[in-house]
Amino acid sequence: MPTVELQRIVIDTCVSISAAILPQSIAAKAFSLALSNFQLVVSESALAELVDVIYRKKFDGYLSDEARVAFLILLSQSSENIVVTTIINDCVDPKDNQFLSLAVDSGAKIIISGDPHLTSMNPYRDIAIMSPREFIESFKREG
Repeated sequence: MPTVELQRIVIDTCVSISAAILPQSIAAKAFSLALSNFQLVVSESALAELVDVIYRKKFDGYLSDEARVAFLILLSQSSENIVVTTIINDCVDPKDNQFLSLAVDSGAKIIISGDPHLTSMNPYRDIAIMSPREFIESFKREG
């Protein structure tokens, strides 16, 4: 039986963090929808940033260490790790360029982001950059 290759999708750090700490949030719903219907892609730098952010002290009241580990395991086991070679410097926030590079090198057609530095660039090289809410709405329209 032939396998169906899922469309690749990038989720930025702020959406992932929101999904982890607020399980009933729009970000969590978008994350879950992406996880169920797309192939999540990550890069070494994006994963390192997520690990750094999720362990910040300000999230101690929201996430236990066990919940952090569980979320990171879920993400890493559900994602394809992409070696990024393209260097992009088009975003006003240099930290966000990694998500553009990841999308380009992985062939992703969607980036889910809550960051206005990225969403203001929609579309970027034929890659849709959507907020979690926009992603959910577009999925409902197409589904």
